[in-house]
Amino acid sequence: MSLALLMSGCAVTSTDSGDDGSTGSDELGGSITIACGAMEDWCQAMTTAFTAETGVQANFVRLSSGETVARLDAARDNPEFDVWHGGPVDGFGAARDAGLLEAYDSPNAAAIPDKYKDADHYWTGVYVGALGFCSNTKVLDELGVDVPESWEDLLDPKLKGQISTAHPSPSGTAFTTLWTQVTRLGGEEEGLEYMKKMHNNVLQYSKSGTAPGQIAGRGEVAVGLVFSHDCVKYQEEGLTDLTVSFPKEGTGYEIGGVALVKGSKNKTAAQAYIDWTLTAEAQNIGPTVGSYQVLTNPDAAVDDRMVKLEDVEFVDYDFVAAAAAKPGLTARFDAEIAAQPKE
Repeated sequence: MSLALLMSGCAVTSTDSGDDGSTGSDELGGSITIACGAMEDWCQAMTTAFTAETGVQANFVRLSSGETVARLDAARDNPEFDVWHGGPVDGFGAARDAGLLEAYDSPNAAAIPDKYKDADHYWTGVYVGALGFCSNTKVLDELGVDVPESWEDLLDPKLKGQISTAHPSPSGTAFTTLWTQVTRLGGEEEGLEYMKKMHNNVLQYSKSGTAPGQIAGRGEVAVGLVFSHDCVKYQEEGLTDLTVSFPKEGTGYEIGGVALVKGSKNKTAAQAYIDWTLTAEAQNIGPTVGSYQVLTNPDAAVDDRMVKLEDVEFVDYDFVAAAAAKPGLTARFDAEIAAQPKE
């Protein structure tokens, strides 16, 4: 389906689909519901723009990655969502492995670099974010602690009760933190051991992966673990004591994805939404609402507030392995770390 047809705002009838998952003969119209894993204002801006340009009513529910997988699984026989948009693709991989997504090779995906796409077309990347430290400089100064530049810095006894991070079961951001430790330290046991040590310094495990940035910004803790673009957003919204830094040993990153939910009730409109999200025009909406992820369409605009990926040291993050390990690893984290008392 061409972008010109999508932009017409009229009902469109497409050709019959084949086994390749291309758009079927349903009429583009009606409504779709998006499980949205990014900031709420980003989700609102995206769905509003799509509706304005196509006439399809797009609604969204803001959910963390783990919540999305759970909701998709609970309603697999009668799906409540048509598309999953936003959030780290580790969760998309877990949903794919559980048979909750349908492969869709969007014609617009050809513009997206291969490193940002699932090889079997179950998801396509729309943005990239780097995991970092979102620190409150005022609180750090009061504690006599420098801005962290290493994962080891987070184990400083002076930071007891001064770190906020989400729980890796509901939060894709926090799972990125956990898998980063597994990757950089060489195995699950080593990664969990590091998280056990950091546990003593964690004030609380939030459900939302973005919340630690707000908690740090309000001065409730010294350091929040979030994707750096979320910290920049909070800085711009008035939490001016915040600063971004990255660990010198290497950090993880997210590819924020978009995918077709298996059993979508309006598959044609859902595929049209996916096609649209991969355009530069759609991706450029993010920065207008303070979301400064690096965009995957090469023709999308670059904003000075976006992290320069070439300036950050990254671990060799394997999204396929992360997705496969996620259920067991998050269960172990819950039992062996989150549920345990602090020393």
